[in-house]
Amino acid sequence: MKDYKNIKNFDELIELEHGKIGTESRNIYQEGAQMFIVSEMLKSARKEANLTQEQLAEKSGTKKSYISKIENGKGNIQLSTLIRIFEQGLNKRIGLTFL
Repeated sequence: MKDYKNIKNFDELIELEHGKIGTESRNIYQEGAQMFIVSEMLKSARKEANLTQEQLAEKSGTKKSYISKIENGKGNIQLSTLIRIFEQGLNKRIGLTFL
């Protein structure tokens, strides 16, 4: 059983639940969290643009099943494809920050 009584902040909670930065379990957690963020951003932008998944797929030169996969946080996404979906399909630019 995990001991939560000495947890003082969110970073400590994540470390207790998923391990220290650089461990395999933490990397898996972070990848999933990042995929969730991307999927929610895409869903939100698509709905804001009043497009169905099929319409977005057509505008961005991909398939509805691919849009659905991304929105459901499944599978791997190539950065070039993600940029194309946002730029061609939604007329939005993507900015990247490296930390």
